[in-house]
Amino acid sequence: MLKLFEYNWQVREDWLDWCDTVSEEELLKRRTGGIGNILYTLYHIVTVEYAWLCGDLQGKELEIPSFEDCASVQGLREYSARCHLEVAPFVYAWNESLEDRILLDTNQDGERESFTFGEVMRHVIAHEIHHIGQLSIWSREIGKEPVTANLIRRGLFGN
Repeated sequence: MLKLFEYNWQVREDWLDWCDTVSEEELLKRRTGGIGNILYTLYHIVTVEYAWLCGDLQGKELEIPSFEDCASVQGLREYSARCHLEVAPFVYAWNESLEDRILLDTNQDGERESFTFGEVMRHVIAHEIHHIGQLSIWSREIGKEPVTANLIRRGLFGN
């Protein structure tokens, strides 16, 4: 599981670098499908990871800026880095004793739900991969090569 978080973090950084090669107009342009635009999608990825892992699983008070407060490549890069400083220690400290721990949550309809911590961790991984796929489609729509989604050749396994 750790390697998939590291993979997502690398890919996220690659997408932020990719964004440096695209006009702000293209990054903020409303797109078909997904959740709006390229920059907002990256903001959403960071926010969801931060909210689940630091807020829900660790019970920390969160300071989540509005999208408008970080709606530039540099602003998102800084926001992602701040969140990563809080998220990474929890991910690196993950152990089997946390796997079946129960999170009681309230959904958007006000209903109580329970999830295991392990389920939430895997949801966060899958959530980012899902949205990265949308970024890849939008990248091709504007005539740019997307960031590679390959897990291999990223140096994650020391080979």
